[in-house]
Amino acid sequence: MLTALVFVPAAVALLMFALPRRTTPTVVRVVWILLSALELALVIAMWTGYSTNGGMQYEQRARWIPSAGVGYHVGVDGLSLPLLALTCLLFLACALYSLRENRRIREFAALFLFLETTCLGLFAALDLILFFVFFDLSIVAMYFIIAGWGHRQAARAALKFFLYTFIGSLALLLGFIGLYLAASPHTFDMVELTRQNPLAGRSLYGGLVLLAIVAGLAVKTPTVPFHTWLPLAHVEAPAAGSAILAGVLLKMGTYGFVRIAMPMLPEAWRRYALVLVVIGVLSVLHGALVALAQTDFKRMVAYTSVNHMGYIVLAIGAAAATADSSAQARSLAVTGAVTQMVSHGLLTGALFLLAGVLYERGRTYDMDSYSGLAAVAPAFAAMTGIAAFASLGLPGFSGFIAEFQIFTGSLGPRPLATSLAVIGILLTAGLFLRALRQLLMGPLHLPDAPGTPRAFPDIRIHEGLAVVPLLVLAVVLGVAPRFLLDIIEPASRSVLELLAR
Repeated sequence: MLTALVFVPAAVALLMFALPRRTTPTVVRVVWILLSALELALVIAMWTGYSTNGGMQYEQRARWIPSAGVGYHVGVDGLSLPLLALTCLLFLACALYSLRENRRIREFAALFLFLETTCLGLFAALDLILFFVFFDLSIVAMYFIIAGWGHRQAARAALKFFLYTFIGSLALLLGFIGLYLAASPHTFDMVELTRQNPLAGRSLYGGLVLLAIVAGLAVKTPTVPFHTWLPLAHVEAPAAGSAILAGVLLKMGTYGFVRIAMPMLPEAWRRYALVLVVIGVLSVLHGALVALAQTDFKRMVAYTSVNHMGYIVLAIGAAAATADSSAQARSLAVTGAVTQMVSHGLLTGALFLLAGVLYERGRTYDMDSYSGLAAVAPAFAAMTGIAAFASLGLPGFSGFIAEFQIFTGSLGPRPLATSLAVIGILLTAGLFLRALRQLLMGPLHLPDAPGTPRAFPDIRIHEGLAVVPLLVLAVVLGVAPRFLLDIIEPASRSVLELLAR
């Protein structure tokens, strides 16, 4: 089932190019939506059959390059299953949102289906080379989405995105090779490397391997100072591309920290965890402060992603302080980090799709060009308000559950850093409240078309079908998060047991 979940989208993407040229765009859209819905149904079935006792499940192995210690090895646990579900949900939302996309729809849908395979494959991978292959292929697919369907500076944004993340992937590969060479027998299998802990007692070697892996993952996350590709890529990408870039691709970096760096390099991670804490706090504050200075709505949301990813890095860094806090607090920090990945994907995905609605009506993201939208588009105003309030961590939303766990788990071992990170919540509240006041309140003002003001239609059916489920799930997780936490908590405890070796 897991292999089918991963590779069926790519197979259908190839079949799309085999369709006759006279195939109507409607057929392509229907196939895209139905397949995305099937993928979501498959992951729900996996969730239903998943045992909360923990451990790796749905494992599948096959020989690939045995002479190099490389194999096809996939599986699911409490760290990967929530991200697989998030990926399928967001790709379905983007398929629904793109119902009115008319520019080369066959190629557009095929790229998104191929990108879905790379994302699902990475979260399921249990071999480092398999992880790397999916990591790199996701860069290629997103490059073409930005370059082919982006805005005015799309080519520049796509190139910058590709170069930054590709260089990061090369650093990641060097770290993987370092782990391979240290293992005896040599292997790229994640389960075997975790069991071996091959760099125990080798402080210099372990530090260099950790540096390479962290650098590669930090570019993808992205953290300060490797984040400069992100705002331009988001602003120039199409709305659906931005939703996947923020909601799924950024999680590849943070997922790599908890799947690879922490359990495979526990000694080095504990030694240099304070550096990760500092980077996390800098990302929180820098992301929030720069977002506060933006007048472009989409760029503002992009910088809040740097802020929210900083909370995750802070949490996983604080969790390494085994001598300064209880096991329960450290487990809360890691659980909160994974919950934040899910929450951020839902909320930021919704915000970027809503930013696409704004651009589709007014052809600009400039907040100063709008005001009073609540009067003419109440549904758009309500959805934007819910997404904004949820993003700043109000109780009743998934963001509160995630941030509460992160701060509770991090405060004991890193009180100063956590206290500074709390400032990020205040800044985020300020920037979202300012944006809501500018866009939604006051007298109606819209960007001018030649001669007359543009109309601003309210949310259309396909846009509502894409955004509303994301917001509803964010509320469900905020009110009744137990079904998610029961999956994540056993895996978090396993990571911490490995980290304490």
